Amino acid sequence: MSAAARGERQARHFIALAGIFVAAMTAGLNNRVGAIALADIRGSLGQGLDAASWLSTVYTAGELMAMPFASWFAITLGLRRFHVGMVALCALLALALPFVGNLQLLLVLRGLQGLAGGALIPVLMMAALKFLPPPIRLHGLALYAMTATFAPNMAIWMAGLWSDSLGDLRWVYWQAIPLFALAAGLVSWGLPKAPSQAERFALANWPGMALGLVGLGALAVGLDQGVRLDWLASPLIRSALLLGGVLTAAYLVSEWRHPDPFIKLRLLGRRNLGLGFSVFVLLLIVMLSGGSVPSAYLAKVWGYRAPQSAPIGLMIALPQLLLGPCVAALLYRRWIDARKVFATGLALIGLSCLMGAQLTAQWHGPSFMLVQAMQALGQPMAVVSLLFLATSVVQPPEGPYVSGTINALRVFGTLVGGAAIGQLSVVRERIHADQLLDHGGLLQDGWSSLATPGRLVAALHEQAFVLATADVYRALGVLALLLIPLVLCLQYIPAPVPAPSSQPSHG
Repeated sequence: MSAAARGERQARHFIALAGIFVAAMTAGLNNRVGAIALADIRGSLGQGLDAASWLSTVYTAGELMAMPFASWFAITLGLRRFHVGMVALCALLALALPFVGNLQLLLVLRGLQGLAGGALIPVLMMAALKFLPPPIRLHGLALYAMTATFAPNMAIWMAGLWSDSLGDLRWVYWQAIPLFALAAGLVSWGLPKAPSQAERFALANWPGMALGLVGLGALAVGLDQGVRLDWLASPLIRSALLLGGVLTAAYLVSEWRHPDPFIKLRLLGRRNLGLGFSVFVLLLIVMLSGGSVPSAYLAKVWGYRAPQSAPIGLMIALPQLLLGPCVAALLYRRWIDARKVFATGLALIGLSCLMGAQLTAQWHGPSFMLVQAMQALGQPMAVVSLLFLATSVVQPPEGPYVSGTINALRVFGTLVGGAAIGQLSVVRERIHADQLLDHGGLLQDGWSSLATPGRLVAALHEQAFVLATADVYRALGVLALLLIPLVLCLQYIPAPVPAPSSQPSHG
């Protein structure tokens, strides 16, 4: 193949990778914007909070169910065919969802959209590892990192745009359509048609997949609804967690023993994958301190809606457009140790949380500026460094297995983090409320201006929530700092040497 032909093929692959990135970001936004706008959506449906909360649960469950298997199907059916098909399904469902008034049907369609959207995100990492040569691969992984750092925080502003600024909730779903259309066009143009590998269907671990789909879906339900239904006090949560735990364990055993698994668990024996992915799950929990925790505080204490909370998210989201590539470029310096960059990022996140733990009821949006600035800097340093350390011990044929694993862990970590933070907040708020009630002098002297019992109770619960939020910040900050010794135990990986002759893998 001539140099000109190779250059054209590489350029087409870069265009396709851009389309895959747009689709992955859109899938992430589709989930978060819908979750943030849930209160308005349930109002338009005439549903209560309990029933409508399942709209977020089924989408997240669909994402988790799809992620371990998406890369396998992308290889088997052909990357171009699979990706465009999933994008088209997401877009068609987005077009139809605003016209569905029946909650049960809406849950089914939203869950199906979660399956299709969850299949798009692992493909981004798989494509970055496949098409980008080592001298620029980290920049592709920095794009993937933005699905964890940019999209969740940008979603706050977008939800406010549709629900309040435009006042048209249909755009909560329709926002994805033009972006999905762009992604499909870029991928269709950039990737050639490839024959499917139908022979792989006869070799796949179908019993394991059945166990995994049901088990992961049940775990997602149990974790996402656990706080609302009071965990083991609910027969549904008990059943979901038990069924999910047993079937997921059976699925993992099946994958371990199968000669052609969807994910290769034996890869976790490598230190930077086994230990690195464990740190990744805990990092995802810590990173919820950047968006979920301050947004919940501002909503409850100050009555902020999404437009008022948007600057909190934008202070983290917008810098990622510059900081992600900058961290990637930094890691290519021969004198840089990625583990120390990772540890520095964790230290910044941890210190931002400990700073947030000093909040009082007088804190409002601008009060979080320094806290969010430290998060904005620390998050890409941690995530991009982790991706570099993990993927550097992966051979090109192993990329799809790693992509499915890390993305399933990403959704699982977010679910566990949301459940842990929610439960910690509930428990600590209850404890603080009891302590404030027992503090008779405080009630008489400090709050004597509150004339009615109703106002007194409201003020008490507000103060208890503020103290509970400070406790959440404190716990997440300590967790971030405790991860630093684990990060320093990861295997040292030197920066790749730029090689002009490097070509992307086409296997």
